[in-house]
Amino acid sequence: MKLRCLLLGTLWLCARGFASASERCDDWGVDTMKHKPVYNGEPARIKCPLFEAFLKYNYSTAHSAGLTLIWYWIGRGQDLEEPINFRLPDNHISKEKDTLWFRPALLNDTGNYTCMLRNTTYCSKVAFPLEVVNKDPGSCISQAVKPEEVLLYLSYTNINLTCPDVEGFSPANVQPKFNWFMNCNLVHNFYERRTHGINLTFIIVREMYAADYSCVATYRENGRDFNLTRTFRVKVVAAPYRSTVPQIITPDSRVIYEFKPGVDMSLVCEVHFTFLKDSPQEVWWTIDGRTTDEVTDLKFNVSHTEEPLTVGDVKVTKTLFVSKVTEKDLRRNYTCFAHNNNGTSQMQALVRMKAVVPRYTLELACGLGATVLLVVALTVIYHAYWLELVLFYRAHFGTDETILDGKEYDIYVSYARNAEEEEFVLLTLRGVLENEFGYKLCIFDRDSLPGGIVTDETLGFIQRSRRLLVVLSPNYVLQGTQALLELKAGLEDMASRGTIKVILVQYRAIKKSKVKELRQAKAALSVIKWKGEKSSYPRGRFWKQLLVEMPIKNRPKSTAAADRRTSSFSSLKEV
Repeated sequence: MKLRCLLLGTLWLCARGFASASERCDDWGVDTMKHKPVYNGEPARIKCPLFEAFLKYNYSTAHSAGLTLIWYWIGRGQDLEEPINFRLPDNHISKEKDTLWFRPALLNDTGNYTCMLRNTTYCSKVAFPLEVVNKDPGSCISQAVKPEEVLLYLSYTNINLTCPDVEGFSPANVQPKFNWFMNCNLVHNFYERRTHGINLTFIIVREMYAADYSCVATYRENGRDFNLTRTFRVKVVAAPYRSTVPQIITPDSRVIYEFKPGVDMSLVCEVHFTFLKDSPQEVWWTIDGRTTDEVTDLKFNVSHTEEPLTVGDVKVTKTLFVSKVTEKDLRRNYTCFAHNNNGTSQMQALVRMKAVVPRYTLELACGLGATVLLVVALTVIYHAYWLELVLFYRAHFGTDETILDGKEYDIYVSYARNAEEEEFVLLTLRGVLENEFGYKLCIFDRDSLPGGIVTDETLGFIQRSRRLLVVLSPNYVLQGTQALLELKAGLEDMASRGTIKVILVQYRAIKKSKVKELRQAKAALSVIKWKGEKSSYPRGRFWKQLLVEMPIKNRPKSTAAADRRTSSFSSLKEV
């Protein structure tokens, strides 16, 4: 048997050698124009390229003219071309007219397949590559198979995509079943996308729907199930009506580029191209009306970059470099041009020589700028920390107001007599002002003797106090209350003799007041507002504002109250 095969092979080689010596054979080489890898285990076909690109007649005409179509192949890593034996009982390769069929294609089928059309006097042949690949692990496709790109216009509706290159594979009476995948995920009940057999319909095209879509056609032939996998890449681009002429971002007509002679100059031209199918996207610089290709001076160089944007738009950057510019270079005309099928845009870069500033002028400008900056900084600091600065000054440089003034109390507290405000005065105000800051408060209900005349004692307390602290609230403005008597007495003393100062603390907001004295006091004096829990911290802004209005007192540092006050002012100094 081996001897018989050896003799047949020798006879075939001799016949090929004799034929090649006696006839001319046009070898068209390897046709790679339509080469595309196929998946292992899936059907594939090769149509002889002679009848599509190289010869003027079809298979039937060639057969009628006495020409015979013969197939050969060279496997991967082999050097010898062999004829294909189609008569093997388990052969998965067959030929039908001008087409070579693989049912299915296997990894070992990878190679170049040559179809030769010949008779006794004529020969013409061409090879076609077949590459069989496995799908990537865990994926429905292989990265080795480059998908066909399909452009869809943004916001278009009811767009159909058809599964490509599946016609003619299944028998005529068999209808394949189609499954669709988006990035290898089965398309089922997808939003605004529907499958209808061989078609995938986009109800509306959105930018987020750009992806790789695969269709798998399944059919049965001769008792075997076959799958065909086809993939295309959907790219969502802007609709044609949105396209415009190129938009030059830079240079800008409002910007002037200044350079000193001797430095390296770079001018950047950035252009935004909207998507326009099959349109050029050209950007170039001209120097005094000539393109950079026409300028022979080596000091001019150009770099080019492209940045993809959304919906198919592109930003193109063209940078012009000029080394060691001269005064002549700075007087040239530098213009950027951009062109697509919609038209041409241009923009000149305004270049001029940078003025040299005298040194003394520069120093003067720097000094003036530093002074202005210092003033601004001090102003900002004062507005932000004026309370801390005033308290710091009072603590270190203020004059004691209590020396020989004949006053017994630092503060007389006037408030509406009810449970809520009495608690605020006795627990909060007294607790902080006496215990934390060392002031002596006069509170009528606490310090008055029983059996006395209220009016006389009230006026006496106010005369013996340095400050009148009025706690304002809606209850305070009721006519005829003792609180109003205290307010009027304090204001009269402040206006006539000036021996007491009135401090207004708003405990509760008063919408309207019919008391004339209260309206005048609020118009003439600043009101310190109590903001509830936010104001309860002893070192908060409320207490700092209140301390500024308090009398200045110098106390020995040995007392506990003085120690607490010193601690408070130390924290203010740190601020």
